[in-house]
Amino acid sequence: MYTVQPEFADRREAGRRLAIALEHLAANHPLILALPRGGVPVAAEVARSLGADLDLLIVRKLGAPGNEELGIGAVIDGAAPHLVLNEDVVRQLTPSPTYVRGELQRQLAEIERRRRAYLGDAKPISPTDRTVILIDDGIATGGTIRAALEGLRKAKPKRLVLAVPVAPAETLAALRPLCDELVCLHQPRPFFGVGAHYLRFDQTSDTEVVQILASFREHAR
Repeated sequence: MYTVQPEFADRREAGRRLAIALEHLAANHPLILALPRGGVPVAAEVARSLGADLDLLIVRKLGAPGNEELGIGAVIDGAAPHLVLNEDVVRQLTPSPTYVRGELQRQLAEIERRRRAYLGDAKPISPTDRTVILIDDGIATGGTIRAALEGLRKAKPKRLVLAVPVAPAETLAALRPLCDELVCLHQPRPFFGVGAHYLRFDQTSDTEVVQILASFREHAR
């Protein structure tokens, strides 16, 4: 039987190690965008180490008519939210423009609710003309990350970097063309799943996200 030896103690340790691999970008005063919830503890460590700005990037799937689990696309929040459609699914299901607009508005409302819960009245930081580093605690299939990268590219960042502690090599290969730089500390074979490579991988709670972001803002003043 194959036994996985965890590479990281927890998300914070992974973030500290990721920060070392991203030190070359510190001079650009990058914008760190964390995918909540698990990406927040990782991203906060990177932002603190690099002296960077920290914000969230919330991605919401647009469900298909009659089947919310099947995504016809995704909406990515930010200063100017972006819609990314899954063209293959849209061609197959041909949802009406009215349905797509309604589903888009519903997910935008949920994004706004979550952003307020995490950040209060703070406005999203624009990624336009910035070096942007998108961070999560790991990648498995890459569907959410793909939508996030495609949406961010529409916002015209100066440089778009994807940085994660762990991911399978084949997923990274598919995502590499969507960013200017890709940093991944650990590409295990076999992969098994993100959590297998952390000693502690408890679910990050909403309360923890709020506390991390509040602490970061306090120390950044």
